[in-house]
Amino acid sequence: MLKYALNPPEKVIFVPGAQQNATIQGTIPSPVAYTPTSQPTNTPLPTQVTPQQTATPGPTAVPTSTATPIPTKVALSGVEYTTQHGRLNYCAPANLTMALSYWGWPAVRNEVGEAVKPDERDKNVMPYELADYVLENTDMGVVTRVGGDIELLKRLISAGYPVLVEKGTFLVDISNVYSWMGHYQVLTGYDETKGVFIAQDSYTGPDWEVPYDVLIDGWRAFNHTYLVIHPKEDEVKVMELLGPDADEVTNYQNAALLASNEVVGLEGIEKFFAWFNRGTNLMRLQDYAGAAAAYDEAFAVYPTIPEEERPWRMMWYQTGPYFAYFHSGRYWDVISLADTTLNAMQSEKSLEESYYWRGLAKAALGDTAGAIADYRLSLEFHPGFEPSLIQLNQLGVEP
Repeated sequence: MLKYALNPPEKVIFVPGAQQNATIQGTIPSPVAYTPTSQPTNTPLPTQVTPQQTATPGPTAVPTSTATPIPTKVALSGVEYTTQHGRLNYCAPANLTMALSYWGWPAVRNEVGEAVKPDERDKNVMPYELADYVLENTDMGVVTRVGGDIELLKRLISAGYPVLVEKGTFLVDISNVYSWMGHYQVLTGYDETKGVFIAQDSYTGPDWEVPYDVLIDGWRAFNHTYLVIHPKEDEVKVMELLGPDADEVTNYQNAALLASNEVVGLEGIEKFFAWFNRGTNLMRLQDYAGAAAAYDEAFAVYPTIPEEERPWRMMWYQTGPYFAYFHSGRYWDVISLADTTLNAMQSEKSLEESYYWRGLAKAALGDTAGAIADYRLSLEFHPGFEPSLIQLNQLGVEP
């Protein structure tokens, strides 16, 4: 509490663009992609929306195979409840364990945790890391998409597929401070008459009722991201349930349009999330300049959010701005954002992604020694982190 009082993280502000024209002195390293590898290229982008504009219509919806009306109430059984308590930051391993248990896979929480976060100090496990675990350690398939909505969730659940969602929420942290943080939940049912989803929540307990609007507000913080684990032989069925969003390019375009529309109608923290989501979707479509501009808008909104509501942990969970700024040649913004993120942390500064991207930016600016130090720091907090290992190997340096 003393450290929090002396250096309140919610007061820390990142201001982009301070040193955009710095001279590049070194050879620009090639980043190693550590998000899903099927990144779309050369695709048309939705038009950016401002309060004075009207959104460009997105792709025409394609009917799915679920023409039959879905039930008004569904409760899937078979998930073995797993708590995250007893280990630090164990939300992701606990929820992945629950999602796998539905399919009879004998996952053990701590064993999952050792694979997806080999150092307990690691603050977050990304969705792609959960998906990689499924593909590398089980005989199941998994699909990760963004821009989900209430009807899609009900459609998947009613078809027999629990959905793992990533969302934001306000909880009491280890410093006994009520603040915003990221969280996973496994949705196993819904009740249309109550307007709620049934969530297996590793923090609060089993069969937790989450109102639709509460889910949407929290889900917006993570670009409405969801994972569906399924038997491999069900892949076609799952893709049919996803409809047009089965295609990744269309999925990111639709999500970018959703974010653009939300930017117009939202304020405060929700507007920040909407701009951030637009940046993330444009980044995945490789419009890095457009993504960087959207992230700039998000960071401009951030200081207007009441301090007690500010999502100061945002960069623990989502690294899109690093991609966008780096690929736009804004290396000092990468360094500044990483410094801001790390300096705001109250506990050990254990974010391998921030060290990695700061290392890349330092290397591009000619600071090879600083880059090596950052790559090694990333490995300290995530042993075996492949992107950093590759950069060190290319420099001919031992980890």
